Amino acid sequence: MPRILQSLARHLAVSALILLSCHALGQTYPTRPIRLVVPSAAGGSTDTVARVVGNALAASIGVPVVIDNKPGAGGNIASALVSTAAPDGYTLLVPYGGFAINPSLYKKLAFDPIKDFVPVIELCTVTGILVVNPALPATSVAELIVLAKAKPGQLNFASAGSGTVTHLAGELFKSMAGVDIVHVPYKGSSLALTDLLGGQVQMMFANVPGTIQHVETGKLRVLAVNSAERSPLLPKTPTVAEAGLPGYEASTWFGVLAPAGTPADIIAKLNAELARALRSPEVLALFKAEGATAVGGSPEQFGAFIRAEIDKWAKVVRASGAKAD
Repeated sequence: MPRILQSLARHLAVSALILLSCHALGQTYPTRPIRLVVPSAAGGSTDTVARVVGNALAASIGVPVVIDNKPGAGGNIASALVSTAAPDGYTLLVPYGGFAINPSLYKKLAFDPIKDFVPVIELCTVTGILVVNPALPATSVAELIVLAKAKPGQLNFASAGSGTVTHLAGELFKSMAGVDIVHVPYKGSSLALTDLLGGQVQMMFANVPGTIQHVETGKLRVLAVNSAERSPLLPKTPTVAEAGLPGYEASTWFGVLAPAGTPADIIAKLNAELARALRSPEVLALFKAEGATAVGGSPEQFGAFIRAEIDKWAKVVRASGAKAD
């Protein structure tokens, strides 16, 4: 056999073995525990979502799912860790909305949010709500906008910190409504809510968990939800878009990403198993209690969503001048 044909034959044989091994890997996966790396401390919304989904995934896929909390740097520590992990389906990232904000908020990242990851599935969105202290004379988004335009620079809104979704949701509102409202950053949502309840600040673009009880007791007034659709927890409350700012949306989302290079068979299996978990009555009930709505969909849909979110928040960060704390 001519040398060139021998070389070609060897090349084809090696390629066939690689394809067969990848296919076999997809068929046998998983054979050991899967690690879900969570970019926040235990007890937060991201951690709660990861544990709910992780328990359901473990039950259906047949191996333990371990939650590994790696908080810090706005989620970048966890993202960097997973970006360099072996692409074998055993180390996965549970990103949240800040994942799409950080490329614009930080001057330099240790990873590329698009090139270093493969999307698996979008898990859910958590509804945000625009709440005000009852002393503020505004009972609707339209009234709030009129009031803000009449008093430029005199109203303020609290956030969980500069560059967080609760901050940039307010900046997006300001730019779309054409109003001047002063941002007051705090070190976390609980401190911001404390001052909002006390009247030191007047409004906040908050998450439902941790806030809804103050609405139910009348200590805060909800004007609208930040999501694209109304929340099942607040069916009579309009969206910000319905209430006067068409196109406005600033929900927090959660998903699953794998390191770049993870075999397609494994991504497909994870997507199918996680989609099944998102349809389970137990997961749906727990999500509802947290103000979350299951999403699902294909890896391609999640990838397109992340790219759109990166573009969307880049404009808001540039316009607001927001910087990481």
